[in-house]
Amino acid sequence: MTPETVLRLEDLHTTIDVRDGAVHPVDGVSLEVAPGEMLGLVGESGCGKTMTALSVLRLLPTGGRVAGGRIMLGQDDLTRMTERELRAVRGRRIGMVFQDPMTSLNPSIPIGRQVAEPLELHSRLSGAELRERARTMLDLVGIPHAGQRLDDYPHQLSGGMRQRVMIARALVCEPELLIADEPTTALDVTIQHQILELIDDLRARLRMAVILVTHDLGVVAGRADRVAVMYAGRIVEHTGTRSLFGNPRHPYTEALFAALPEHSAETGRKLYSIPGTPPDLREPPRGCRFAARCRYATVACRDYDPPLKADTSGHSYACFHPVGVPAPEVIQAVAARTASAEPEDGGAKDGAPLLSIEHLVKDFPVTRGLWRRAGTVSAVADVSFSVGSGETFGLVGESGCGKTTVGRLVAGLETRTAGRVTVGGVDPDTVRGKDSRRLRRDTHLMFQDPYASLDPRMRVGAIVAEPLVIHGVGTRAGRKRRVEELLAEVGLPSDAVERYPHEFSGGQRQRIGLARALALEPKLVIADEPVSALDVSVRAQVLNLMKDLQDRHGLTYVLISHDLSVVRYLSHRIGVMYLGKLVEIGRADDVYPHPRHPYTRGLIDTVPVADPWATRESGTAGVTGELPSALTPPSGCRFRTRCPRAQDRCATEEPPMRDMGPAGHQAACHFPLQAPDTPAGITTSGAGSAL
Repeated sequence: MTPETVLRLEDLHTTIDVRDGAVHPVDGVSLEVAPGEMLGLVGESGCGKTMTALSVLRLLPTGGRVAGGRIMLGQDDLTRMTERELRAVRGRRIGMVFQDPMTSLNPSIPIGRQVAEPLELHSRLSGAELRERARTMLDLVGIPHAGQRLDDYPHQLSGGMRQRVMIARALVCEPELLIADEPTTALDVTIQHQILELIDDLRARLRMAVILVTHDLGVVAGRADRVAVMYAGRIVEHTGTRSLFGNPRHPYTEALFAALPEHSAETGRKLYSIPGTPPDLREPPRGCRFAARCRYATVACRDYDPPLKADTSGHSYACFHPVGVPAPEVIQAVAARTASAEPEDGGAKDGAPLLSIEHLVKDFPVTRGLWRRAGTVSAVADVSFSVGSGETFGLVGESGCGKTTVGRLVAGLETRTAGRVTVGGVDPDTVRGKDSRRLRRDTHLMFQDPYASLDPRMRVGAIVAEPLVIHGVGTRAGRKRRVEELLAEVGLPSDAVERYPHEFSGGQRQRIGLARALALEPKLVIADEPVSALDVSVRAQVLNLMKDLQDRHGLTYVLISHDLSVVRYLSHRIGVMYLGKLVEIGRADDVYPHPRHPYTRGLIDTVPVADPWATRESGTAGVTGELPSALTPPSGCRFRTRCPRAQDRCATEEPPMRDMGPAGHQAACHFPLQAPDTPAGITTSGAGSAL
């Protein structure tokens, strides 16, 4: 270990004692990180990333212990410290940003006190000084009006703001090392970009070492100096970021790259899905732990465990048969092996629309006390679009833009303020009695969090059968057969019927949600962020399953997501929402490569790209600034307060939706972006001045 090393793990082993044995989530991990350096730790869920991070802090779950190896923080071995000595390290020398800020922050304590708490424990500052330091930290991490927010509680903040509070709390003592465990999971792309920019800026300013734990390869590509890939408790590949992305050597790393949606979006081919599941870490296999899922595995791989060794360039990998093809060629080769015979048709389906939305409006009243009305939140403001039978319509935008509210209005879970929604030509609100119930069967909503939306006290069989029971479909024996058919169709084992939701992984719970959605054979499925919190390999499995089910049953999807790569891969058309308004709509292969609205361009520029060589166009920096309040939206164009092209006209005149090109590509902008084949100064279909 050099004097410049902040943290070094030497052959770290962590064990968790459980009822029927012992799990080994960290099995011989060796890593180091230097001042000002960011190390990315990537892999599937359950590979040991978070347990490695928690082992450093010795904050392991019940039954967990560091069973071997050393954790060197500078010249101090954390494995030899007492609990009292560790408390002097946590928060002061090592800061931790946990994955879910809502469950990590105390809901009963104001955020100012929570940010100041580490400083209160590790310094002699007084109450007024602690409050001022907390205000300074909140201001540093970009909390607007920081002094006024000190007495706010976590539930009063958005997800991005809560994550900023967690970062402020972790950095208030200016630690040597910051560990960020999935700091951007389930955040929309603009908030994700702001959080990552913040960590990058603070790392450079404080010369702080950072370990970034994530399953998002796009995040590490643009931020990390080095990347370690974990699988089944071990490091299987470790090198510089560009070396890893340019020439992955381990088959597992190669497979992770091949499963990225952006690599199949343009062709429409199925994503590569890593077969099988990770091994049981109570009894890990004798040989290579990836052998059972590896396309290159031989007998030697199953009998002998390959060591982690570095080649002449310092690129380390644990494999007897390393791959050595540059990443783009790897992706093409894997796609050729796994693709359907022909690419999917990327266009919208013909025929009358199944779903039609006309001038949809939803306002939520805001009250003070029990009855006093304080204002109105304009959640959905005059939105119109249609979705053809068998089509996937992607609805994208930042958190708070109104896309989930549109989904709930279509599903009948919210009452419209104004407008019309028809499914199959019939407005559900105009139908009463049995006819209404029968019509409601045609539409089903898949919720964002499958764990929160599944009753933890019900077995999976009862959860999937519940829609059948409510609508009185079939006999008890018939419903049982139907549940078994549905679970088999979504790839779940037969014994899932008698198990509870907590016994399944995130991807499996999403499959349960799909099975429940299909129980009544609906025509329309509204999928609200169906893969936002899933790692890359499980996400590929769920997306492929959704495509297969659509082809098999002729399903129509409204896909609500902030992940534009997922939307582009699965959708025929895309609608972009901002602060309750639809600002752009068109075919996916028109909108994504050639956006006409500045907001759409900003969203695309903000998306993390799994390419360390990627560069943005000159003058593009994504969407900046804070989302205005829907209580008092800006006059004229609602995006004008954040738009780099805004002019006086934008403040006084709301832009109408206008044609911007072929195949129904429309945008609501006075000064739209210029199409690549349109000469400067030439307008398109009356769209106004193309600056």
